[in-house]
Amino acid sequence: MSLNLNLNLPIMKSTTSSVVEEKFRSYYESWVKQLEIHLQQLVLGRQPNHDIVVATMTAHHKDYYTAKWAAAHDDILAFFSPQWESPLESAFTWVTGWKPSMAFRLVDSLRRTRAPLTSLAQLTDEQAKKISELGVKIRLEEKKVERELERQQVAMGDLKMVELARVASRVDVNETSRVDELVSKAMKGMLEGLERVMKMGDYVRLKTLKGVLDLLNPRQKLDFLAVFAMIQIQIRKWGKQKAANNALNLITLV
Repeated sequence: MSLNLNLNLPIMKSTTSSVVEEKFRSYYESWVKQLEIHLQQLVLGRQPNHDIVVATMTAHHKDYYTAKWAAAHDDILAFFSPQWESPLESAFTWVTGWKPSMAFRLVDSLRRTRAPLTSLAQLTDEQAKKISELGVKIRLEEKKVERELERQQVAMGDLKMVELARVASRVDVNETSRVDELVSKAMKGMLEGLERVMKMGDYVRLKTLKGVLDLLNPRQKLDFLAVFAMIQIQIRKWGKQKAANNALNLITLV
């Protein structure tokens, strides 16, 4: 995994959860539980129609982004320092989510290790070539997102922000409304920029999922979605367990 870019944002945020955070925390817990149910049905083969299973799983992922974008519009900062994630999950986070190029490393790893329980070990050379080509394109798009995030970070120290600081340092009581107006304008632009960066990252994630699935046969699609879901679920479980153990150790020390 690469550098966790969202940790670099120089933004002060209250540790008190907002209404948006509490609602999304509840939604996310339900979403992960439903993902586990879909995974169990997939692994147990309860749904013989591969297309239906793939459609159900992809729809579940799309629902997540629909809910995420709606919540982020009301509180974008919540997604750059999510209270519903464990430190372990945050360590694997790239611009508020999983890094798209991870999917290509996953496919390549399963193919090269010849994992016996996955059809991805039987990728044809043509499939492997096309997936590799897609991976190159996706990595270029990741870099675009990272550059835009960097641009947003740098913008916080541009001339407008410097001017705001200069005005605030010499303002008198009668000009506080002007300072408030400048602060509000600067914050609005910054938050809109962060929301734009988040959506850029999410679009690359969705493009990656669709692109990889389009290159796989029905059985391979199921196996890819199954392994992908397992990773998401296990990282969350391990993260929550680690956080619980740390809390228990802290109580013991006290």
